[in-house]
Amino acid sequence: MTTAAATSSPVVSGTTPLPTSSSSGSSAGAANALASSQIAGNFQSFLTLLTTQLQNQNPLSPLDTNQFTQQLVEFAGVQQQLNTNDSLATLVSLQQTAQSTQALGFVGKTAVVNGSTAIMTNSTATWQLSAPSNSTVNINITSSTGQTVFTGTYAMNAGNNQPFTWNGKGSDGTQLPDGSYKLTATAKDSSGNSVAIKTQVEGVVSSVDLTQSPPLLSIGGQTFTVNQIQSIVN
Repeated sequence: MTTAAATSSPVVSGTTPLPTSSSSGSSAGAANALASSQIAGNFQSFLTLLTTQLQNQNPLSPLDTNQFTQQLVEFAGVQQQLNTNDSLATLVSLQQTAQSTQALGFVGKTAVVNGSTAIMTNSTATWQLSAPSNSTVNINITSSTGQTVFTGTYAMNAGNNQPFTWNGKGSDGTQLPDGSYKLTATAKDSSGNSVAIKTQVEGVVSSVDLTQSPPLLSIGGQTFTVNQIQSIVN
């Protein structure tokens, strides 16, 4: 499709230092330790009650076998609950480590995410548009304050991830400053029917916030989870 400029460059550049610790992991560990302590306390109380009952039962009327069996089953249930709790804590810890490792691997990479707001750098901003059919597309670009700065109409073929690069010049030809700009695209096919246009933006993953669960990737001043990344350009 025709674009507002012929050149393109990364929407976002540079990296920032990463956090060195995660409070979410420590919080989860603290919560698990508290839960285990409470269960362990109940477990010890159960043992004390059962032992006392056995020591003080009437020799002429000993504890009913069925009741004793039931109490042993409850005993085993408490022990199983303790073991399950420890296993779940291990699984959560492993999952958090895997998420953090995966997120760190994206730092410095150019990622494509669903969205309509791009960062213009060096007078260049790029979006990727997808259309299910040949269409006439009306492009409207607004600044961070919501002011319309550029409008244009273009012919667009059916296809995914078609780049639209804007050179930062307003409709009146004025060169606008670098910053955040939002693109809205509406389209119609040759029969005049509305066509849904999907917009995506790309940018360099500049940092990762490991204090959040799941970790958040910073792309052009916006945050995204790993699951929101559609593809990696390089």
